[in-house]
Formats: sequence, C-alpha cells, structure tokens
Amino acid sequence: MSLMQLTAVELGKKIKAGEVSVVEATEAALNAIEAKEDKVNSFVTVDREGALKQAKEVQKKIDAGELTSPLAGVPVAIKDNMCTEGLLTTCSSKILGNFVPTFTSEAVLNLQKAGAVILGKTNMDEFAMGSTTETSAFGETKNPWNTEHVPGGSSGGSCAAVAAGECFYALGSDTGGSIRQPSSFCGVTGIKPTYGTVSRYGLIAYGSSLDQIGPVAKDVTDCATILETIASHDLKDSTSVERKDTDFTSALVDDVKGMKIGIPKDYFGEGLDPEVKEAVLNAAKKLEEKGAIVEEFELSLVEYAIPAYYVIACAEASSNLERFDGVKYGYRTKEYEGLHNMYKKTRSEGFGAEVKRRIMLGSFVLSSGYYDAYYLKALRTKALIKKAFDKAFEKYDMILGPAAPTTAPKLGESLSDPIKMYLGDIYTISVNLAGLPGISVPCGVDSKGLPIGLQLIGDCFQEKKIIQAAYAYEQTREPAFSPLLAE
Repeated sequence: MSLMQLTAVELGKKIKAGEVSVVEATEAALNAIEAKEDKVNSFVTVDREGALKQAKEVQKKIDAGELTSPLAGVPVAIKDNMCTEGLLTTCSSKILGNFVPTFTSEAVLNLQKAGAVILGKTNMDEFAMGSTTETSAFGETKNPWNTEHVPGGSSGGSCAAVAAGECFYALGSDTGGSIRQPSSFCGVTGIKPTYGTVSRYGLIAYGSSLDQIGPVAKDVTDCATILETIASHDLKDSTSVERKDTDFTSALVDDVKGMKIGIPKDYFGEGLDPEVKEAVLNAAKKLEEKGAIVEEFELSLVEYAIPAYYVIACAEASSNLERFDGVKYGYRTKEYEGLHNMYKKTRSEGFGAEVKRRIMLGSFVLSSGYYDAYYLKALRTKALIKKAFDKAFEKYDMILGPAAPTTAPKLGESLSDPIKMYLGDIYTISVNLAGLPGISVPCGVDSKGLPIGLQLIGDCFQEKKIIQAAYAYEQTREPAFSPLLAE
C-alpha cells in the first residue's frame, strides 16, 4: 500500500509513531500532485515551498510533544473560497485572480493549530456556483474514476484531489450539496455539518444563510476526526453556535440496533437512475440486517425545494457579490471612463456566465414588485420544508436517500442545460434550507465504473447519529480506490 492510500488518521498514527516524517508525507503528496495534476486539474494553487516549510516546523512541535492531534503533520488541501493569509485565494474567478488575503479563515486556523500542513487551494465552480466544477476560470476539474466525466461541484477540486490521492483529506463548503454531491461522484466521504457548527469567518460568501464548511476524506473516521477539529464557537461569526457535543469520534461505533431510518418515497420516483436506486436500497438493506428499523414515508414539499433554494441563494449571492467591484481588491478593467463604467466593465470581464446569471436572477427577485412574489414566498417555503423535516424526525433518527439522482455526467453535458444541472441538486438542497447535517458515503459503482453515493440526513445537531450509521454501513464493504489512486 502506497503512502497516499492511507487515510488521514492512519497517516497521523504513523507520524506519531515516528514511522513516517511530516516532510516525507508532504513530499509524497506534492509529488502525487505533480504527477497527476495534468489529468485531474484539482488545484488552482500549489504551495510547494510553503508546505515543506510548514512540514519542518510541525515536525519539531510533534517531536517536542506540543502537537498531539490525530491530524498533526497530515497534509491537507483547502477549497479556494477560504481565505489563507499570504496564499492566493481566487474562488476560481478572474475577478479574484490576484487576491492574496491578509488573514486566515477560522476553520483553516483550527486545522493549523492541530498541526495540519496546507498543500494548496483546490479548484471549484466559480464562487461555488455550479454542480460540476466546469464554471471555474482556471479550467474544469476531471473525475479521477474516469477523466471524461465531471467530479461534481462546487467542491469538485477538493473531492477529486482526495479521490486521486493528491492529498489525504480536504476542506469543502456546502451551500446546496457542494460537499455531498461531488463526494458521491468521486467515491469519497463528505459531511455537511449542522448550520453554525463550523465558523464561516473567512469563507467567501455565496449564500450566507446556507453556506457551511465541512470535511472531505477517504472514510467516515477521517471525516469525524476532521469535523471535531474544525468545529468551534467563533465570536467573529454571528451565526456560529456554541456546542458542547463536538466529540464526533465517539460516534464511530459499529452498532445501529434499534435505529429508526426513514426512506422518503419522494426520493425514489421519476428521474432517479435505476442503478443508483438499487445501490442505495441495498445499503438500506445492509443497515436493516444490522438491526436498524427501515421504513418508507412521505416527505412532502420536495418539489418546492429547488425553486425556493435558487431564489434564496441567488438573492443572497447578488448581495454578497456586490463587493467585487474593482475598487478595493481583485481585478480591475484596464480602460474605463468614470466610476460607473469601471464597475460595469470590471464586473462584466471578471465574472463568468453562471455567476452573472445568478446575480441577475438574485437582483430580479429582490427588486421592488418582485420581492413579495418571489423572495418572501421562497422564505415561507423554506420554513415549511424545515417543518416537514421536524415532523419526520419526530418519528425517525435519520433519513436515508441518494446523494445525487445519477452518477457523474460527462464533461460538457450539464453546462449546455443549466436547468438540468440545477435539478441534479434535488436530494441535497433541502438539507441546507433546513440547516441540517448530511453525510455522503460511497455505496457502490454503476455499470460504467462510476461511484454511487448514499446520503444520510440527521436532525439539527445530530451529526453523531448519521456518523454512527455511516460508520456501521462502511464496515460492510471494502474500500474502493479510483484508478488514479490505485496507480
């Protein structure tokens, strides 16, 4: 087994035991990036010099007994919408193509305090707007299982980097499924925690009421360990929640006896690929065999989730992206006449088509005359969706379903039809609207050899239940590596 096939926790143990040095692990990851980047394009920025410097400093602290975290010395990749002091942070957009932050986001700081080594920043859909990582200004990322297919999005770079063995784990962000859907497409594990569990300070906002940072890794143990490390109450983020129950690794127990799992009939209707349906229902059967109680039920309002989500997310995006105007930082157009012309040309040249589409949609639903008709109605729908989940969680410990209706589509297929791309988020979006935790775990491959992901959704602050069930399910199958990682 090569070093890059180890999970983050396994590598952490070897580093602690002195079997592998932090520099060795960092060099192995950097060499893997060098060898595979041409095929995958997971990274926007690779900080070779900085990573090796960090590795030496971390090794000294481990030797001195100052760093005891299970992730100490383990190299990580960060999605390029989290600020990192002194390291280019672009959101995969031309408008931030030269932006170097003067501070580091809280989630990344928590990793650094634990002794993580930052390798670089991963590619993504521009400003996290997209489901395929094809809207990036720095070229599309490819799926390590089959490079003719997309890795999903918007955290496609993070998921592809883990799946290809270019890093041991990564951070992503999830606004409407942007961790869980690409995790499903790339055959890795990803968690979107309850809204407010991980600080959003330093995360460049897309939809502030929906965005949440979470881990992407090879297995459930890694994800629980990373989430435990990055979860914190942060006074710099007014939506940050003070929690006492962030010992997520305590839920790594192979036992689901008596757990009540609900399967929404609405999730298994029209539009779901038969192979995905079969793999997900087989996973439910495995949990049933282990003693879980699995039942079908009606989860209403599913068809309203996508319109409500796109109205709210785009409204928030049009407000959040107002700050990118060529004045304070980022790209500025070369030739202009007067201030208004500079704004117009800078934003026209700096933003890509999908971002412009969402800003225009958001500005439209917030404009007078349409605010009540669209935006307020979407907010009311959001409240009703939350109520429907509350009702379901009165009866069930968690909800089980697919992470995406299909496996990864081919490159170029989705962008030609944005509505089709938006509909690909059908199973993940409502989790963000209700602020719930969700996890995506690999549960098989289709006839084309592409991974299928199982999604478990928990009630607010019930990450431990979904981690426990995901861990128990994971014990029933052998880990599968992408062809690029198996090299």
